[in-house]
This record gives sequence, structure tokens and C-alpha cells, in this order.
Amino acid sequence: MKWITRERPKIDRIACPWLIKRFIDKDAEFIYAPFDQVVPKSKSLDAIPFDIPNVEYTHYGDQCTFDYIIKKHNLTDPSLKVMALIVRGADTDRHDIASQSSGLWAISAGLSYNIADDYKLLEKGIVIYDALYSWAKHLQNEKHTQNPIENLLVDVYKKFLKQKSGKTPAWARELKEIIQDQIDTNLTLNLKELSQSLNVHPSYLSREFSKYFDDLSFGDYIRKLRIEKAILLLNDSKHTLAEIAYLTGFSDQSHFNRIFKKYTGKSPALYRKSLREK
Repeated sequence: MKWITRERPKIDRIACPWLIKRFIDKDAEFIYAPFDQVVPKSKSLDAIPFDIPNVEYTHYGDQCTFDYIIKKHNLTDPSLKVMALIVRGADTDRHDIASQSSGLWAISAGLSYNIADDYKLLEKGIVIYDALYSWAKHLQNEKHTQNPIENLLVDVYKKFLKQKSGKTPAWARELKEIIQDQIDTNLTLNLKELSQSLNVHPSYLSREFSKYFDDLSFGDYIRKLRIEKAILLLNDSKHTLAEIAYLTGFSDQSHFNRIFKKYTGKSPALYRKSLREK
């Protein structure tokens, strides 16, 4: 069976061939071609096109081609479900949905940068996904520090000594970094996804959040950051108020106006006017 997709693969176009060869057709042949030649060549070569728009094997909603192949071919291995989340996060720039996604993206981008030949890139990538599958199947609960005594000491430190120090806990520092990194690009941040990324229970995260984030709830803190971003954008006269509302994640301009006035005491229009009068 032949398969064809776009050239210069990084995530899905290497993960999918690995999935096909390991679980569907070990003798499958993969072809990389310029984007505009994929469909014509798929017909002349009798190959299945994948990971391009308007073909069967592609993205659907927020899921990527890797997800579709698992569903289409009824692959039930639980380890593949774990991998699918990581691949989806890396392939769609949603690194918040799996903590391993950013690492997979970094490795994949580096491989693509170092290797110009797509077929050699696929060969190396297969090794990466073999390793990721082994981790998902056998090693998810393993830690880098394997010595039992060391693990015990680390656990005691985390549970007792560190908490008594009065310092901000690691999860709060990591969460603040995640929010700051993603507030410009991911306007749908929610506690459930973040709790999965941090390995912290959602109810605990919700309860403890205000202690380390300006005495604000998660929702209020995110709105505060959006308003701060809006203020920066208001200094740029090329953006309309409707555009700024969109860029800062508000559902519409009236919602933006209402929340902005609540935080600043002025409507966005009056705030912008006051900036120009200075």
C-alpha cells in the first residue's frame, strides 16, 4: 500500500507513517511531494493522500490525522491514546494538553532542521516514535531519579519541607510561566487542561490558585492579563476596538467594553482618547 503527503514533514507526517507501519501495514511505502502535486500524484501512483486538506485522512476539528487513523482502523491499544494526545498537542501548537508535546515539537523541529532528505528524516523519526511508544506502554510512571532512598527524600522535601518554607510552590511558578507563554496565542486556557499539564488535581488548583495569583480567581486573573494586553494594543492606532476585542479573546466588542470599563473605569474608546491627549 502506498501513501503520499506533503514534503518537509515534522509531526503528523512522520507520526502517521510510524503508526501505519507498526499497526496497519508493515510494508507500507511513503512518498513525499510538493503540496500541489500530492493529489495528482496520488492518482497516478495509486497512493492514499494524507495530512492535506480535503482528503479522507486529514484533520477533523481539533484532532489531527494521527487521531483519525486510530479511529478509522479501530486501533485500541491504550498506549496509542496516550501518544495521540502528545502528537495532537505538538502538531496543533496546543502544548498545554500534554506536557510532552513541547518536547516532541522541539525534537521534531530540530530533526527537520538538521536533515534535508525527507526519507532519511522519516527513518530517524520512526526511531523517535518507537521510543515514545515504549515510554507510553512501559515507562509512564518511571522517574529519572530511580533510587528509592532518593525518591523518598524528594517526596519528603516536596510534601513537607518545601511547603513550610513559605515559598511559592513549583506548580504555581510553572503555571504562571504557562499562562504568560500562552496568553498571546491560546485564548481558551482552562483549569482542566492546565491541571493535566501540571499533574495537579483541578479542584486543588482552583482552591489554591488565588493564594499565588494576586488574590484573584483563575478567571479573573486571565481577564486581568487580557485587559493588560488590550491596553498595550490600544497604544497601536492601527487596530480597531473590534479587532482588539478579538485579539484579546473576548466574545464580542460589547463584552470587551464592559470588562475593560470594570477594570479601568473607562471604556476602551475613552481610554484610547486619553492616551492620544497625553
